[in-house]
Amino acid sequence: MILAGDVGGTKANLALLEDVPSRRFFKEGQFLCKDYPNLESILQTFLPKDVHIQAACLGIAGPIENNSCKATNLPWIIQGSSIASVIGVPSVFLINDLEANAWGIPLLREEELYLVVPGEQSVPGNRALLSPGTGLGEAGIYFTGNAYIPFACEGGHVNFAPRNEEEIELLRFLRKRFGHVSYERVLSGQGIVNIYDFFVHQHPESESKEVRERLLREDRAFVIHECAENHQCCLCQRTMDLFFSICGAEAGNVALKFLAWGGLFLGGGILPKNLKLFRKDLFMEAFLDKGRLASSLAKVKVEIILNPKTALLGAGSYAMTLGKR
Repeated sequence: MILAGDVGGTKANLALLEDVPSRRFFKEGQFLCKDYPNLESILQTFLPKDVHIQAACLGIAGPIENNSCKATNLPWIIQGSSIASVIGVPSVFLINDLEANAWGIPLLREEELYLVVPGEQSVPGNRALLSPGTGLGEAGIYFTGNAYIPFACEGGHVNFAPRNEEEIELLRFLRKRFGHVSYERVLSGQGIVNIYDFFVHQHPESESKEVRERLLREDRAFVIHECAENHQCCLCQRTMDLFFSICGAEAGNVALKFLAWGGLFLGGGILPKNLKLFRKDLFMEAFLDKGRLASSLAKVKVEIILNPKTALLGAGSYAMTLGKR
């Protein structure tokens, strides 16, 4: 049995897999991280007592050092050795959650990918992954000539680079709130809220009373997304439009930094849930706005990952491949 995990800033998804390539899940579970003091307690709740685990890999939202991680958006220190002792195996692999997602991409079916732009793909090359969710994850996928090897990075925390006067004002607004402004501050669930707050700051008279009251009671990012989708709030629509535009700009940055001529994948929880709102025109305009390299980016295939279990499959694949050596 393979133990696979996808631990984000909001939820921990766990699975026991009998076979990874054929997707034979023995058991699955989803847990709200805020309800537990640590990952060990979640595992103790999830795991049956009579299951023998052959190998284990957990994708964690945060930088991995010496098989341990201080989670970026959780007050947790996660250590592979501690997890191993809890589940009774010699070792547990900890990898970055985006690396886990990248390992899962080869297992996806055609219908689990939403094509944004077909690109040309005449020459195989590196790939890359950009995932806006609770945080912003990025990963590279190196092409050896006959195989793709994912590797993690923390590109979501690099400095946000505004491209026009409106985004310069957004940066100024967020600098007062946070000091350092990373791309994660604008391309994440909280990023949607930050952009909305900026527009309210700029145009307080335009905020709907109904939306303002809902924002006090409900998940703010969800309210903004829903009101934009239902055309109930012009500020919510502007928020999502700017989000998609900035997403396109950073997607182009990622494609250039990793020379992702073999394809760019968009993961995370936000884009698959917002396909009705997704402005391909805004995304692609920003994606291609790279001066002399625009023609190269026009050849890049861009796809949105629709399968929410991609990271679980990837963690399982990593454990199956490396854990049995």
